[in-house]
Amino acid sequence: MVGSAILRNFKSNGYNNIIYRTQSELNLVKQNEVDKFFAEENPSCVIIAAAKVGGILANNTYRAEFIYDNLMIEANIINAAFNNKVEKLIFLGSSCIYPKLAPQPLKEEYLLSDYLESTNEPYAIAKIAGIKLCENYYRQYNANFISAMPTNLYGPFDNFNLETSHVLPALIRKFHEAKIQFKNNNVVTLWGSGQPKREFLYVEDLAEAIRFLLENIEAHDLYESGISQLNIGTGEDLTINELSNLISEIIDFKGSIEYDKSKPDGTPRKLMDVSRIHKLGWHHSTSLKEGIEKTYKWYLENCN
Repeated sequence: MVGSAILRNFKSNGYNNIIYRTQSELNLVKQNEVDKFFAEENPSCVIIAAAKVGGILANNTYRAEFIYDNLMIEANIINAAFNNKVEKLIFLGSSCIYPKLAPQPLKEEYLLSDYLESTNEPYAIAKIAGIKLCENYYRQYNANFISAMPTNLYGPFDNFNLETSHVLPALIRKFHEAKIQFKNNNVVTLWGSGQPKREFLYVEDLAEAIRFLLENIEAHDLYESGISQLNIGTGEDLTINELSNLISEIIDFKGSIEYDKSKPDGTPRKLMDVSRIHKLGWHHSTSLKEGIEKTYKWYLENCN
């Protein structure tokens, strides 16, 4: 989802010499494959959008794979980028790097200030390691490597698998299937209480933010101001219950919604403080309702 959005954005803005590989073409977990790729292609700039990702169920079930695969992917790429004298690198992380009970909204300075949410701790630890790799390649070698932390993302090419997806695409699929299969005379049961609050960013807006960072922000802009990473989000959130109601309205689901409170809620709230990137000159442009409508249209055209 993220990589394809970045590719579309860069191509439409005049970037023609773009190098990329599919997962089947290049296994980023394998150091020798990554080193060979960098030696052959010699890229000038690198954006690390690759990661093993998922929702609460996937994070909590595949804990070893989530920490191992993500550690290997980022370490292999960042080290190969340095060895091959890459001019600039942007590493993408996640809002889950911040402590479970950190003050809201989440400021960049809150990194490593308290304990993490247990259900996605392996993923978060891997992403924190990637942040610190970028920072310390700068501090030791003056490498122009920076980290950007997007909030929860959604959009075209999202993962709609109910076992491994994040909450927003999972809700789109659940409400759509309930509408079609049971003609709205059905109950959709969702995990948790519905009260946790989440922030969502349309992936096309993230792609625009990445291009903005590539063209305008350097490593010293982050690290010399006392932060290790830069937040990317909308600065607006809503409860899972409010999100469910919005998605059901867009899909025109007429049934009822129930919550299974025996299932985990995850972090109570994850709202990003985006004041730094706003001051630098970037703002999101797609409202949540507009973004969900576009995503549902893409789902109907590509997943049925």
